[in-house]
Amino acid sequence: MIDFRRVDFVKSAPKLADKPERDLPEVLFVGKSNVGKSSLINALTGRKNLAYTSSKPGFTKLLNYFIIDDKFYLIDAPGYGYTASGSRDVDSFGEMMEKYFTNPHLKLVVFLVDSRHKLSKDDEDFYSFLKESNLPYVLVNTKVDKLNQKDSAALTKRMKNDVKEENYLEVSSLKKETLDKLRAEITRAVEN
Repeated sequence: MIDFRRVDFVKSAPKLADKPERDLPEVLFVGKSNVGKSSLINALTGRKNLAYTSSKPGFTKLLNYFIIDDKFYLIDAPGYGYTASGSRDVDSFGEMMEKYFTNPHLKLVVFLVDSRHKLSKDDEDFYSFLKESNLPYVLVNTKVDKLNQKDSAALTKRMKNDVKEENYLEVSSLKKETLDKLRAEITRAVEN
């Protein structure tokens, strides 16, 4: 079993060529700016300030590598979409990530979307890219603790009818059982 609490920051890298020298399986967290990637990484590892969080979108600019239990890298990718200044950041995200997705060490893409909103055009484009490129991924709806019963039912309907995704997780940084499901999904990908 992987101990997600055994975690250390390794380095920040502007591109795949600058990744850590040691080859280990990699799990990439990716999603729109301000979707909760860093908060979720902190919750998964039980470390409040491991990955820096900000209420302003577009704070993460580099690929941030964390080593988990000396078994795999968890990578916090910059968000795509709008930054705090209101500028779009899709082009710089695309340039940074283009070669990353050919990385043979990539075992899982954890694609995060905000459960409170419909998928944006950028989300839809990235989701299509994941499916077309046959990359291993899990779709994670974040911030489910902020949904009431009606919104939760709407999310389920949206996932099945609009997104047409049966394999997704609903995760809250505040609910251990949802974090355990994501840890299990990551563990399966890393150990296979």
